[in-house]
Amino acid sequence: MAEKSDLLNQLRIDKSHREDSHVPRRWPWIVGVLIVVLLLAVSAAWYVSGSRRFDVQVAMAVAPTANGTDTAVLQATGYVTARREATVSAQITGTLTEVLIEEGEHVEAGQVLARLEDKAQQAALAQAQAQLQAAQATWSQLKIQLAQAQRDLKRQRDLIGRHLTSQQALEDARTRVESLSAQVLAQSKQVDLAAAGVRYARVQLNYCTVRAPFAGVIIAKAAQVGEIVSPLSAGGGFTRTGVGTIVDMNSLEVDVDVNEAYINRVRPKQPAQAILDAYPNWTIPARVIAVIPTADRSKATVKVRVALEQKDPRILPDMGVRVSFLEGGGRKAAVAVPKGVLVPANAIVQRNGKSVVFAVSGDRAQQRLVTPGQTFGDLRLVQGIAAGTPVVKQPTAGLQDGSRVTTKHSGG
Repeated sequence: MAEKSDLLNQLRIDKSHREDSHVPRRWPWIVGVLIVVLLLAVSAAWYVSGSRRFDVQVAMAVAPTANGTDTAVLQATGYVTARREATVSAQITGTLTEVLIEEGEHVEAGQVLARLEDKAQQAALAQAQAQLQAAQATWSQLKIQLAQAQRDLKRQRDLIGRHLTSQQALEDARTRVESLSAQVLAQSKQVDLAAAGVRYARVQLNYCTVRAPFAGVIIAKAAQVGEIVSPLSAGGGFTRTGVGTIVDMNSLEVDVDVNEAYINRVRPKQPAQAILDAYPNWTIPARVIAVIPTADRSKATVKVRVALEQKDPRILPDMGVRVSFLEGGGRKAAVAVPKGVLVPANAIVQRNGKSVVFAVSGDRAQQRLVTPGQTFGDLRLVQGIAAGTPVVKQPTAGLQDGSRVTTKHSGG
């Protein structure tokens, strides 16, 4: 019996062993799936950040300058502006028959830029001239009649002295002279009125010819032959209000915004130097024209007008420019030119606890480590990039190394 019990115990199935042997271990599969999902999420984030295109403003990194006689006490950024710029239009509403300008063309003062349809004005001038001729003819006729009446009056006076005519005849002759004198005077005014009408008609005819108000360069051609132009915005989008825009290149100057905390360093006639963003190695002598006596509340800046001492075809309106205000007085520079380049202070951001800027190469942003230094107004000295490198202003948190960018240049 004991042997049978042992045999039965050996044949009995262990339930715990059976469950463990048939139930698969699932946790390794779950961990694997989570790892795959995480890798896919990271890859998707990398793909999205790499394919997303950021619209950014860029400014050129420029080398700080100093010369042998002056020391820069302040640096600020701004734009080249034209003090003499005009959008030329016709003084009357009409249809263009000729447009004689193109962008980039130099024009002289008084040069014909365009012509309008002038048939109505030609007819009005002919009518005014005819009215003038008629008034002059009537005036001549009345003057002849007045001369005859004066001779008749003289004869009546002679006859009345010899008692050969009546007093009534003498009075009639005198009245006729006075009446014709009044008519001659009135007709002379009609002649003046007709002459004024001719002058007015000629002015209206001259308005059909659009001329340059001053010498300059055409920077925009706004209308074509067949379009209607008007000094007013009548007709909505179907009517042009200008034919073209002229800029006097000799009137170019620089407008810069100086932080109001440093405006005490700037004074009229102060020497300065200007460097265009487009030509970072070209220094242009300049001087302060005026400090505009008002501040911009939103930006806490004061506008300063700066004259460029040298005129050059490379200088164009709306170019970005950096201006260094100098001490002057012929003193030697107290310090050497600092090492590094100047970039807008807002181009420097923190990434992983380090100061970086984003340089632009082609359509990609490249993260560069920099070492910030001295501040010059809105600019800051950094080491780690070369002069002439375009850097992103105010890079967003989403901008990363290798991000695609669409750029536009800025003066600051």
